[in-house]
Amino acid sequence: MTHRIVVRAAEVQDVDAIELLLAPYAEKHVVLWRSKDDLFQHLQEFIVAVYDGVVMGVAALHIYTLNMAEVRSLVVNPEYQGRQVGRLLVEACELLAVQRGIAQLFALTYVAQFFIAMDYHVVPKESLPHKIWTVCVHCKKFGACDEIAVVKRLSDEPIAPMELTTILSIEKA
Repeated sequence: MTHRIVVRAAEVQDVDAIELLLAPYAEKHVVLWRSKDDLFQHLQEFIVAVYDGVVMGVAALHIYTLNMAEVRSLVVNPEYQGRQVGRLLVEACELLAVQRGIAQLFALTYVAQFFIAMDYHVVPKESLPHKIWTVCVHCKKFGACDEIAVVKRLSDEPIAPMELTTILSIEKA
């Protein structure tokens, strides 16, 4: 039986599922902890991957400047890792960034190879604007950050608006 992974903009009904996905990774200090209130306030930044009606992956696109945005809070349920879900979420963030005219996308990550495989390049964290560190002060590792900064230059060409839906067919295990 073939099932579809659908990547779409997050909805208010997804907040509980997003919170549950992020929590174990926040406890391990892989992503920053996000309160339910924070998730509601920033819901327009979030994208979810849904499989059989279940949210199994999430990412957020946070815009800092005219020229720079970040892929953050990228998490995939371990049961669905290895099925291109993370790639679909990042591609959706890239699409949104291009639609909004953003020139560069970056991420702070522990899995640089994942992003390098998607044409991101490792850069010194110090090369990123100081503005991005306003969120980092909430991290227990602030001052001793061991994440790797990756950046991707996006198309400067405007693209026609389109529905944010990416579909991947997979076989249910």
